[in-house]
Amino acid sequence: MALLSFSRSFTLLSSPFHFFSPRSIRRRRSFVCSLSAATDVRSRSAVLWFKHDLRLDDHPALSAAETHRFVLPLYVFDRRILSRYSDDMLELLLFALEDLRKSLKEQGSNLMIRYGCAENVIKELVKEVKATDVFIEEEVEYEMRQLIGVVKKTLETSSSLDWNLDIVMWRTPFYDVKNLKELPASYNDFKKQKLLPTSPLFPVTLPVAETELDWGPLPTFSDLKEFIKEKLGKSKESWNLMKEMPAEVLLKENLSKSSGTIPKSLNDKSIEQRRLDKSVFVTRKGDVVGGGTNTLLNALAAYLRYLEGTARDDWQEVHERLRNAETREGASFTSLFGPALCLGIISRRRVHYEAIKYEKERNAGFLSPFGYSAASVAAAADAVCSMEWFWLLALKSQVSNEGLYSIRIWRWRGHLIQYTVVGLEGPAILLVHGFGAFLEHYRDNINAIAKHGNHVWGITVLGFGQSEKPNVVYTELLWAEMLRDFIIEVVGEPVHLVGNSIGGYFVSIVASLWPSLVKSVILMNTAGNVIPEFSSRRFPSERQTSAAARLGAQLLLFYLRLNIRNTLKNFYPTKTNRADDWLINEMLRASYDPGVTVVLESIFSFDLSIPLNYLLEGYEEKVLILQGMKDPLLDSKAKLAMLKEHCTGLAIRELDAGNKPSIPKITSHAPFSVILPCFYCSPDF
Repeated sequence: MALLSFSRSFTLLSSPFHFFSPRSIRRRRSFVCSLSAATDVRSRSAVLWFKHDLRLDDHPALSAAETHRFVLPLYVFDRRILSRYSDDMLELLLFALEDLRKSLKEQGSNLMIRYGCAENVIKELVKEVKATDVFIEEEVEYEMRQLIGVVKKTLETSSSLDWNLDIVMWRTPFYDVKNLKELPASYNDFKKQKLLPTSPLFPVTLPVAETELDWGPLPTFSDLKEFIKEKLGKSKESWNLMKEMPAEVLLKENLSKSSGTIPKSLNDKSIEQRRLDKSVFVTRKGDVVGGGTNTLLNALAAYLRYLEGTARDDWQEVHERLRNAETREGASFTSLFGPALCLGIISRRRVHYEAIKYEKERNAGFLSPFGYSAASVAAAADAVCSMEWFWLLALKSQVSNEGLYSIRIWRWRGHLIQYTVVGLEGPAILLVHGFGAFLEHYRDNINAIAKHGNHVWGITVLGFGQSEKPNVVYTELLWAEMLRDFIIEVVGEPVHLVGNSIGGYFVSIVASLWPSLVKSVILMNTAGNVIPEFSSRRFPSERQTSAAARLGAQLLLFYLRLNIRNTLKNFYPTKTNRADDWLINEMLRASYDPGVTVVLESIFSFDLSIPLNYLLEGYEEKVLILQGMKDPLLDSKAKLAMLKEHCTGLAIRELDAGNKPSIPKITSHAPFSVILPCFYCSPDF
């Protein structure tokens, strides 16, 4: 690993975790060179590829590149990146790029806009400007890491590049972690290290741009949508349209049809929100902060000072949106600023710096050891610290091989989700765990299923395991939407859904609302009820947490930490050895993650009123019910009796197991013969 050092306020070290990691390449082969203070960077030129770092403020790569002879800032509209964005994110992207280009022009530079495959665009520009460095921000998402790998390989193997070229991978370090592989697994242990957040960097001035270059125009929103759709097939486009309708709206419509009623608005409290000429809420929906970095900093200042009150119209607008977005204590920050943080319009450590600076202003320069003096400060600081922790966990999972399976990262609505995939072809099978669990609960089944010619996906749903635990209101519909989007964005084909416990209820919702995504359903000790002749006029209501729920979650967490071993053994009554040290330690680890009590609060607000017999209508001969008869959570005999009486066409098997049953060898029930033979010899989940 090369060493880069500068006379400025930071040094770029050779540690695998520090935020610069350069690698030099020549034609066909790569080798390591050293760039030190003695290197004449004034003779060098660079291409800086913007992706999720759309800012000049607190940008380590810009700070490193400012002394170069020439720097080419570049944004590539690559469909592989854009296809991951919602319409709101595309709008935010265009506003951010417009502001970034304006800011660069003000200092004599510019932002080059190109369309196509990033690897080809970058290769041609490197050749055109004779670049000696390419700066690329490191990513944790699997698809983005794959794309960066393609860019690197293209540059390394290009026969037209016959000079030394450094690919400089960088990141914005929130904490000064010396060695990522030594990062504690537990957030509790991590906090004991008492690492202080690093300070953000101030904007720098880049060299004057070469005017003869074709910098390219920014597209309109409609042009961008057309560009993305050009390579999409009709089936993919129709699948993407599914993501635009919330599960709550779709469920309301379906229930209205079955009951013959006219649905009312889901949220009677909704009001027409004011929009100002210079609003920081730039998208058509007007519910998230957008624009450029200065706009974000202004909105952040307003957010932090919510308790002070203001006569400024723009700050009053922020305060109004804050109140509307505060679905639970502190949730408004992620709701309002989360998308901008994902695009890197503002950095996490800049948010933390501004929050702490304001907190000190309120307290005569001191920080109280008893917490923050303003709820808005706590919301902002806690949110970015939590985001950073899960980003570190995700990055560690990509550079180490500590897990049982190769872990990949998917970003859903800005949050990092862990998943794994085994097998290259065959029927797609998606395994969904229960409450408090994670994908490794299927650790002894994933490979077995794949070996029988299946393409197996396991996911750790939002709020569990090492997936992110954001401050949101968790509902069964939220988790169902996450599974829907995972099938559409990641799996890319209809799946056989396997769900355990509450995960069984999630997959039942997916099967009911989006049947084109589902081939069959296997429910293992599933949550949910059977209600004969179900006909509901009651629509899902807005979920709100309470002080009682928060207290209940804290008490439940305390109890589970003390009794995790015995609790798990109750779920594995016939095979208590399945509650091994690895499983217990991983569940204890997750119990210390930031946000875990927020997830536990959902236990007190679950709405399982839509019965299984309604959700599984139309799946005759496509549903298998597996019920461990020693399940400590419910009366298995009574539940099976109701299922047999009121759900026609279901295959049902009684098992001598607890809440985590093994699956017997069954080959007589299509379509289960495709996936079940591999389960018969597997231990409990």
